[in-house]
Amino acid sequence: MHTLDNHLPTADLQALDAAHHLHPFTDSAELNDKGTRVITRADGVYLTDSDGKRLLDAMAGLWCVNIGYGRVELADAARRQMLQIPYYNTFFQTAHPPVIELAAGLADLAPGDLNRVFFAGSGSEANDTNIRMVRHYWASLDKPEKTVIISRENAYHGSTLGGASLGGMRAMHAQGGLPIANIEHIRQPYWYREGGDMSPAEFGLARARELEQAIARIGEDRVAAFIAEPVQGAGGVIIPPDSYWPEIQRICDEHEILLIVDEVICGFGRTGKWFGSQTYDIRPDIITLAKGLSSGYQPIGASILSDRVADGFIAHGGEFAHGYTYSGHPVACAVALENIRILREERIVETVADQTAPHLREKWLQLADHPLIGEARIAGMMGAIELVADKAGRRPFEASEGTIGLMCREHCFANGLVMRHVGDKMIISPPLVISKAEIDELLVLALKSLDDTLRDIHDKGLMKAAA
Repeated sequence: MHTLDNHLPTADLQALDAAHHLHPFTDSAELNDKGTRVITRADGVYLTDSDGKRLLDAMAGLWCVNIGYGRVELADAARRQMLQIPYYNTFFQTAHPPVIELAAGLADLAPGDLNRVFFAGSGSEANDTNIRMVRHYWASLDKPEKTVIISRENAYHGSTLGGASLGGMRAMHAQGGLPIANIEHIRQPYWYREGGDMSPAEFGLARARELEQAIARIGEDRVAAFIAEPVQGAGGVIIPPDSYWPEIQRICDEHEILLIVDEVICGFGRTGKWFGSQTYDIRPDIITLAKGLSSGYQPIGASILSDRVADGFIAHGGEFAHGYTYSGHPVACAVALENIRILREERIVETVADQTAPHLREKWLQLADHPLIGEARIAGMMGAIELVADKAGRRPFEASEGTIGLMCREHCFANGLVMRHVGDKMIISPPLVISKAEIDELLVLALKSLDDTLRDIHDKGLMKAAA
């Protein structure tokens, strides 16, 4: 085994990777020609690659390293648990202290009457669970015809068959015969690209009312639930207008459907409160958790049920024939408990709300003055900028979607910054422990990368707006 500081040369690592490793969401042939980027160390908000280059990780891995890299306490918690009970299942009327303590802790943290927890290994698995859970709930109440779940276009709810079906990503639906049956989609609350001449408030109401129209079209007697992220993360940090969520809540309250809020990204402080549901005053029947639950240190996901749903299961449902080998894995639960302890005791969520998120917001919104940027938007510790050819007309580039975003991403890497592109949007979601000085560094690197991208666009003759 090679230690972190004594690894094979980069070229050898890339050759082994190309020969044996299939990456997620990757064109393998293209990557193998280019060579993978190999990360060998991580500490705080920084990564180091196999060539010794330091990168400020403005994406917290995949939206998940909330408390930053290198927290020895989480490693110690995993070691202690592995020595005591490294694994046991939660099937067959069995439990263990870490899963019991974590379930109780999550019930204490979660908003409203969300008090019962079903564990999974990821957000994708948890959302698959939610499909079966809501259908089983309605069947238990003698309404088995209520099977349809409504979601949104460009939403992301995982990449399993069920999770990808709930999501509204066209590229994912184009592969593998998706979506599965009884999943419907309405349009997203993306004012910048789709709002036209409407005000954000008018647009938010119009998009929310598409849910009511869908319920009327499908039939309330057939609709089981509506699922949505408080802020659409992987879709490009789509922040709904203020009018959107109150209207969604009204519609769910007035119709007999469950509201599932996917908090995989927004949970555990990302929006400046413990949960995005609290930021947007949403009252969910089920929330989906993962990522920040363990700060990515262990794979774990969960669905938290309201008393209404849980009581329906318990009183009427009988056996719920569903579960995973690693549901409530003791090591993952122990690490999640330690992660939550750190978030609480170090008041990380409060620091985000009161200090670092306002600082990031002030700096981030200034990027809207750049010639390439049509809009800068931010919610807590997640932000996006729209790369456009025509600022005044909100018109994208003539080049195929993602061409400019990819150019910008490559300049970011070259400048020592991890900033993700979604089409021609650049997005950030830094570790919640990022300091004001590190935020300032992030913005300096982002601005340099935008300048480099603008120069590249002009050099290649790409500064042309779509018709």
